[in-house]
Amino acid sequence: MLQSIQNCFKIPDLRRKILFTIGILIVYRIGGQITVPGIRSIVLTEWFASAGNTIFGLYDMFVGGAFTRATVFALGIMPYISASIILQLMGAVVPFFQKLQREGEEGRKKINQYTRYGTVFLAAAQSLGVSYFLESIRGQTSGIEAVIDPGWGFRLLTMVTITTGTIFIMWLGEQITERGIGNGISLIIFIGIIAELPYAVKSEWNHYLINRGFSKSLIEEIFLVALIVIVIAFVVLLTQGQRRIPVQYAKRVVGRRVFGGQSTHIPLRINAAGVIPIIFAQSIMFLPGTLTQFWPQSELMQNMGTYFSTNSLFYWFFYGMMIVFFTYFYTAIVMDPNQLADNMKRHGGFIPGVRPGKRTAAYIDSILTRITLPGSFALAAVAVFPFFVIEQFNVTQSYSQFFGGTGLLIIVGVALDTLQQIESQLMTRHYEGFMKKGRIQGRR
Repeated sequence: MLQSIQNCFKIPDLRRKILFTIGILIVYRIGGQITVPGIRSIVLTEWFASAGNTIFGLYDMFVGGAFTRATVFALGIMPYISASIILQLMGAVVPFFQKLQREGEEGRKKINQYTRYGTVFLAAAQSLGVSYFLESIRGQTSGIEAVIDPGWGFRLLTMVTITTGTIFIMWLGEQITERGIGNGISLIIFIGIIAELPYAVKSEWNHYLINRGFSKSLIEEIFLVALIVIVIAFVVLLTQGQRRIPVQYAKRVVGRRVFGGQSTHIPLRINAAGVIPIIFAQSIMFLPGTLTQFWPQSELMQNMGTYFSTNSLFYWFFYGMMIVFFTYFYTAIVMDPNQLADNMKRHGGFIPGVRPGKRTAAYIDSILTRITLPGSFALAAVAVFPFFVIEQFNVTQSYSQFFGGTGLLIIVGVALDTLQQIESQLMTRHYEGFMKKGRIQGRR
């Protein structure tokens, strides 16, 4: 491992890309500490500490704690992600976007441009909502407002500041993708989640010192560390697991050249939907708990909040079923068997023993349906596991998210993708990669 890291810095081009990526991520973390003007940070911290498990906590995880501090990067890169998902969903139902998706590189550039426009619109709308939300916050004990001077002056200033911060983050992510190593947008989310790890470990250690000899023991803490390693290994298998469908291309003679004739495969991933189903399900499941914060006197809202509490068995069951549903839903959008079959037929490819065209599409769809079922249940198990750890092992809320769920899936997925790119750079220059005995999927 150490030798491979040294090899990375021996190659001038790769060293420059790595250092550039690190520099951009440092800039992102610095911006995440600059608070929006006109905010009482102490009141804000006090309110979020008592908010519990709400949709704000989910959002804050993606932006590395910038939302609870109301910084200029409070929205992070999430408006860009939301705009990308919306355009991807529209590509499945709107003919105009379907046509752009088939136009190759030119279509991709146009979709990226529309994504940027959508990012600006969503960031402006969400930042206005954030300004109203900040004006509604008061200290639980002091009753002091979080905003020093509420009004349209503060709202407009917040809109301009946070929207500009979001656009700047989007530009930083694109710079990493073009001039650095790895996917810039993914790395920004990755570094935001990883930044919370030291605070999570510190809170768990303090929790252990307080409860040492009563409900916590050193052996139990060591077991939890080993459990994290096991869960990470399982998430790696889930992320990399795939079913390969063999494809044969017929030989074609054009002039004096022979094209085709080779054998390849279609890699269908067990978890083709990635982390999107968990994000959708968490957003819906956290919504009732969020609403109870605004109507604390309503008996109906409090009863609903009890059912949707993380201590409720109903919450776990309904949450898992929603993940299974969204896994099938999003897989059906990102994987179109008819389009795969048409592309294979157009280039002279076929699956041995299956007729091209509709039969091929039906065959791919049947395999995709079968492998998505265990993948969806495994994804649900990974998402529910942190809540199980909290109940059984009495760990802190911030520490539990590294036992599974959205954060761990993003960490593993981004780390594997970045490692694959570094691995390919090393192998093309005849250096030994990080994996000497094993093999990273996609390395070839």
